[in-house]
Amino acid sequence: MPIKTQSDLPAKEILERENIFVMDETRSIHQDIRPLRILILNNMPVKQDTELQLLRALSNTPLQVEVTLMNTKTHVSLNTPQSHLNKFYTTFDHVKEENFDGLIITGAPVEDISFEEVDYWEETCQIMDWAETHVTSTLHICWAAQAGFYHYYGINKSQLPQKLFGVYEHKVSNRKIPLVRGFDDIFLAPHSRHTETSAEAIHACKELTVLAESETAGVFLAMAENGKKIFVTGHPEYDRMTLNNEYIRDRNKGLPIQIPYNYYPNDDPEQRPNLQWRSHSNNLYSNWLNYYVYQATPYEWQ
Repeated sequence: MPIKTQSDLPAKEILERENIFVMDETRSIHQDIRPLRILILNNMPVKQDTELQLLRALSNTPLQVEVTLMNTKTHVSLNTPQSHLNKFYTTFDHVKEENFDGLIITGAPVEDISFEEVDYWEETCQIMDWAETHVTSTLHICWAAQAGFYHYYGINKSQLPQKLFGVYEHKVSNRKIPLVRGFDDIFLAPHSRHTETSAEAIHACKELTVLAESETAGVFLAMAENGKKIFVTGHPEYDRMTLNNEYIRDRNKGLPIQIPYNYYPNDDPEQRPNLQWRSHSNNLYSNWLNYYVYQATPYEWQ
């Protein structure tokens, strides 16, 4: 699928080197196809890394996707140059009168504090409420999944005794749902978080359908309202080296961090990690775009 971006977005050159079809604005206007409009609320600290990961994950269907990047105005990003934000990002005030086919809300490094203590919590809630009427399907990732469980259904998170950190096995629990179409019975996916949402509470919530979970990592994938809301508690979009970079970062800071589980060959950080989850990640994002965005969205928003 062609990803439509601004011509000078830094991620565009990297994606093209990976033989991923990226289309700039000039070429896209000559195609008589309405691209899917996907809004990404990027709450991760190094936004360029997350842009690249998500654009790569969205690149595996024949659909044309027009991506709009958004950040919260109530938080000052210290790890992304302001020049990058000014050039490539918008804020909610500038898009709230528009409609989007899909919305992705990323994770955020704010798990160790309550939702209400997060400086952009009220703005995030406003965006989630706005999405009810202005977005066909919203994909909530990691912290955003926990935020969605709390905001929509009152299910709060809890602190883990140590960071859930590594690549874990998950079992598909409802194969008839199109979101997991093409998945193996058992698949791998990365997690990197200090908190969890109770699997028991998620199963007990009648509005939620659990699609995949892990004995160790808990619920991985759930949905509500026939896919209008989708929750992913891990990070299937992560690159090969993302957990490695997080491990080195925390180790260099002197933080208590264990070697990522099931990640390095022989648990040896000197060895190159195996990429074990990319095919299912691609499948997840392709299924979301096809079955819950493209097939469900109106050609012309009213």
